[in-house]
Amino acid sequence: MKTKLQSLLIGLALLAGVHQTLGQVVIHSFSQNGVLVCSGLQTGTVATVQWASSLSGPWQTNWAGLTGLAVSNNGTITVSVPMTNPVSTFFRVFGVSATDATPPAAPSGMALIPAGSFTMGDNWDGESDAPVTSVYVSAFYLDQYDVTEALWAQVYNWAITHGYSFDNPGSVPGSVYSNYSKGPTYPVIIVDWYDTVKWCNARSEMAGIVPAYYTSSAQTTVYRTGDIDLDTSCVKWSAGYRVPTEAEWEKAARGGLSGQRFPWGNTISESQANYFSHNGYGYDLSNTGYNPTFATGNYPYTSPVGSFAPNGYGLYDMAGNVWQWCWDCYGTPYAGGNDPRGPVSGSGRVVRGGGWDGDAFGCRAAVRNRDWPDYGTSYGFRSVLPPGQ
Repeated sequence: MKTKLQSLLIGLALLAGVHQTLGQVVIHSFSQNGVLVCSGLQTGTVATVQWASSLSGPWQTNWAGLTGLAVSNNGTITVSVPMTNPVSTFFRVFGVSATDATPPAAPSGMALIPAGSFTMGDNWDGESDAPVTSVYVSAFYLDQYDVTEALWAQVYNWAITHGYSFDNPGSVPGSVYSNYSKGPTYPVIIVDWYDTVKWCNARSEMAGIVPAYYTSSAQTTVYRTGDIDLDTSCVKWSAGYRVPTEAEWEKAARGGLSGQRFPWGNTISESQANYFSHNGYGYDLSNTGYNPTFATGNYPYTSPVGSFAPNGYGLYDMAGNVWQWCWDCYGTPYAGGNDPRGPVSGSGRVVRGGGWDGDAFGCRAAVRNRDWPDYGTSYGFRSVLPPGQ
């Protein structure tokens, strides 16, 4: 597959409708309300738009921008760019040209999260453990949905006949927690961190690929049983299914947006996520308690996966429904840099995303929570697959 990268520069003093081209990529216009339109990029891929105020001096290192912008079916991208002085701003656009070969499709049920830097954390509401920092994350695939009861049961039933053992069999029919089962399309809960890691290994072995997690840094014995506090040396990071790192999770949750409270913007309502709404936060536009659409029948009041619109990467329920386990030990503050994987040790493992019984604050993309790895009452998860598997 060709991976030629297309790059364009355009001064915004140009009138709308003036075309600038490089190969088959075209910048068409920049409107007064901050919308840049270009075409010629490979449909189904993602692009990066960056801008700088000058083409001299240190401009090469001072680009700001947005990543992960979807290329639509007609080969265009549209991005709103806040500018205080657009006349003196220059753009460049990176993406796969429409003349290049189509990149490999994401595995079924997964979405590609493109490589790139993003702003992790925020300063909206005063948390001390989510500072704003720049983080680079390599490309990866992520489950579009929280692992469902159906998928959990399929892998679990294979695993327990192939040397695996689990502390919690999950909220599925036939388990000791079957009274918490909501149905095959609902997210599985009653799974602890150790179980999610072992389940990811079982999913890998079931699919015939190399597992990610091992019982020691020697990486010779696949982790299949017991409660082992793994560290980063126990992981083959380029192999197999695994739970996302905290940085991977937040990059994915933001869906290519930057500086927003939620995957879609700065306010939330119960038409956008399944959470417990009340009037304690000005950015919560609902005030109904449990989401009335799903607060029926048996407890818990989770919702079927995919009940709300996806974010910019095509991921569902990255805010609300169930908290999701991440790889990292909890540390304050978290580290920036390239592909951070958390501290060596900490007070529990990180969970992200908020839940059906949590408030709007917990649904924010930057909010961090933690619990002991052997606790799994209301938690779910989704899994990562590195490229090339």
